Amino acid sequence: AGQVCLITGAGSGLGRLFALEFARRRALLVLWDINTQSNEETAGMVRHILRLLLFSCLCSLVDGEKDALPHCGLQVYTYTCDVGKRENVYSTAERVRKEVGEVSVLVNNAGVVSGHHLLECPDELIERTMMVNCHAHFWTTKAFLPKMLEMNHGHIVTVASSLGLFSTAGVEDYCASKFGAVGFHESLSHELKAAEKDGIKTTLVCPYLVDTGMFRGCRIRKEIEPFLPPLKPEYCVKQAMRAILTDQPMICTPRLMYMVTFMKSILPFEAVVCMYRFLGADKCMYPFIAQRKQATNNNEAKNGI
Repeated sequence: AGQVCLITGAGSGLGRLFALEFARRRALLVLWDINTQSNEETAGMVRHILRLLLFSCLCSLVDGEKDALPHCGLQVYTYTCDVGKRENVYSTAERVRKEVGEVSVLVNNAGVVSGHHLLECPDELIERTMMVNCHAHFWTTKAFLPKMLEMNHGHIVTVASSLGLFSTAGVEDYCASKFGAVGFHESLSHELKAAEKDGIKTTLVCPYLVDTGMFRGCRIRKEIEPFLPPLKPEYCVKQAMRAILTDQPMICTPRLMYMVTFMKSILPFEAVVCMYRFLGADKCMYPFIAQRKQATNNNEAKNGI
């Protein structure tokens, strides 16, 4: 309650749900997204929650609970920011410091996917994926970590993916960016421990396929799907919030992902290939890529390109 929490990619998907969860816990929210309209929609949802909280506080005040009011009346601030551009991140961060204050909870959530096979993917999209999914974590952390170090207080959350722990075919750029985000987070965590900054916590979030539409069409073996269905976004965020609030260093959802990561680490590569083929995970992205390609072709035809 009362902490300044900044969430990147807050305009939709997990970022929006994170914003709502932090709002319910009375955090002062700073929402970043490249899409101004969707970001404002999230802010509207947050304001509705804050109004309900304010009403609850006023009712408690009437009932004689004097400590109910101080955490009410919190606000939400929105900023249009392209986290893939370093200068944009630094300039927007400076605005946040002047207009809101120092950020104590940083949730690096923004992410994109190109949806192309490597040899069919334009270089610009590969660079975009790396910038948003990985490089942006460097810029946001460099912007807000100095004050956290000075105060020895803060929390950095990295929303990565299970594809940052083990990979699959067809999404080389996405896997590389998420592996980079995981590596950055782990190294940063070790650096904070080495500096004995125990007041700054870190949490790495690595969910399995989340049903947000980002990977619509992705399919594993049909016999396995009932046992490993796509995660509901709400469930994923609630699990992540529990990890954040209890200072858990890492959360994989579902728990089976821990087992897959462990097996990938100890088994020979050919054994991992056999496991992937059994699960249908070796080509699970191919239907998704085909859908993206079809959608792209339809848009080009519609626009006369």
